[in-house]
Amino acid sequence: MMNIDFANLQLQYKLYKDELDHAIHAVLDKSNYIMGEEVDQLEHSLEIYTGAKHAITCSSGTDALLLAMMAIDIQPYDEIITTPFTFISTAETIAFLKAKPVFVDIDDQTYNIDASKIVEKITEKTKAIISVSLYGQPAEMDTINRIAKEYNLKVIEDAAQSFGADYKDKKSCNLSDIGCTSFFPAKPLGCFGDGGALFTNDDVLAKKIKSLRLHGQTKRYHHKYIGMGGRLDTLQAAVLNVKLKYYSETLIKRQNVARYYNKVLKEKYETPYIQEKTTSVYAQYSIRVKNRDELQMKLKAEGVPTAVHYPIPLHLQEAFEYLGYNNGDFPVAEKICKEIISLPMNPFLTEEEIQYIGGKI
Repeated sequence: MMNIDFANLQLQYKLYKDELDHAIHAVLDKSNYIMGEEVDQLEHSLEIYTGAKHAITCSSGTDALLLAMMAIDIQPYDEIITTPFTFISTAETIAFLKAKPVFVDIDDQTYNIDASKIVEKITEKTKAIISVSLYGQPAEMDTINRIAKEYNLKVIEDAAQSFGADYKDKKSCNLSDIGCTSFFPAKPLGCFGDGGALFTNDDVLAKKIKSLRLHGQTKRYHHKYIGMGGRLDTLQAAVLNVKLKYYSETLIKRQNVARYYNKVLKEKYETPYIQEKTTSVYAQYSIRVKNRDELQMKLKAEGVPTAVHYPIPLHLQEAFEYLGYNNGDFPVAEKICKEIISLPMNPFLTEEEIQYIGGKI
């Protein structure tokens, strides 16, 4: 029996151990733990990588979303359109600001927000659209941006799972007014704790975000805004500086793993659908099955870990009961939640391991 690692973070550390240890100890030697030079280096590298004019690091992907909405001045009772099929932070941050998440059902192939259903949810209270680039693939951003322009809305891309993906001739995180990503350890580009970043081409928004992440300061102890402590630790920036150098290579490996999964599974299952001129970084490799609970137990017994991203859509979560949604309101999202299962995905999976997994499903 094989024992397969779901994300294999330990192997990734060992692969770059000398460089990572050196980068970490360089920070320790300088003891510049907050806003050290490594943070500036990382932001510059992220700007080059994405093509965005401004990259602003922060303390987590969740805080990136919160900062983005604060920057566009979201107020209580404003409405923000988003998807019910995502991690809770997408809508949780909307609710945290006392605004209202307004859900739209998802596309049954990409599992991203169905852009054709957005307009019918727009009201005079709508201020923004948050699209989620789920599992590593951007949503239909051209359509979303066109709708936003027509109705004078802002667009935030929740790219927590898609940093490095391509959408036509642009990179994810550089597809809208503000892009947000996460560097949580299990992400395709992960640090050794929590971390995130925002991306924008708007000078005014960039300046405000930088102030908001530092308690609204414009200069030391002068506070223009109500902000937050949302900085990225220098140690985490040092880790990301090393890993970003190898990230293009990492993505090729992840995509090769996905291609081999497709080859092994295509006769039995519907493999992930990737839109034309779009790439996925495969933050997860997810398929749909009818007997998920039974299959998970079987695979666990065979040394194959699995996960479910996500078992309950947001409109049916207890935390959002106050919104008044019911079963059947978003049938596609509800159906996918019952069938989706994520298989091990990391750059180090071998063809032998994938063949083993395929043989056990």
